[in-house]
Amino acid sequence: MADIERRPPVPPFTRETALQKVRAAEDAWNTREPERVSLAYTPQSKWRNRSEFPTGRAEIVTFLQRKWAKELDYRLIKELWAFTDNRIAVRFAYEWRDDSGNWFRSYGNENWEFDENGLMAYRHASINDKPIREDERLYRWPLGRRPDDHPGLSELGL
Repeated sequence: MADIERRPPVPPFTRETALQKVRAAEDAWNTREPERVSLAYTPQSKWRNRSEFPTGRAEIVTFLQRKWAKELDYRLIKELWAFTDNRIAVRFAYEWRDDSGNWFRSYGNENWEFDENGLMAYRHASINDKPIREDERLYRWPLGRRPDDHPGLSELGL
């Protein structure tokens, strides 16, 4: 029998485990490593991301490769909004620049549903982009994981 993939914490979520899941997702996305990020999702995971609807890890990897080729210097903060049993809602904002040096802050909300092994089966994201000037940037940590002492969305007034 094949090993069952598990990605703790697993449902049902408590406030503590939901917060852990949100930070783990933020940390993974801040690596900008599509293959690594895809392992948090079920092999048949279904997404809605803006106007795209990737299904399965291979399509997720392709989507993320394309995303991070366009969204340069990507830095993300996620914040828990609500949770219950096997679902988590988050709000997020990330900053990035295009290849012409134009900066953006993208704001959004995600609804996540997990299987019994803690893998995300469904991800529904709604996202809006706002052009910003370079001097309006708030996320200035080195690329990678957000430092523990860096303010979150609420502390930044976002």
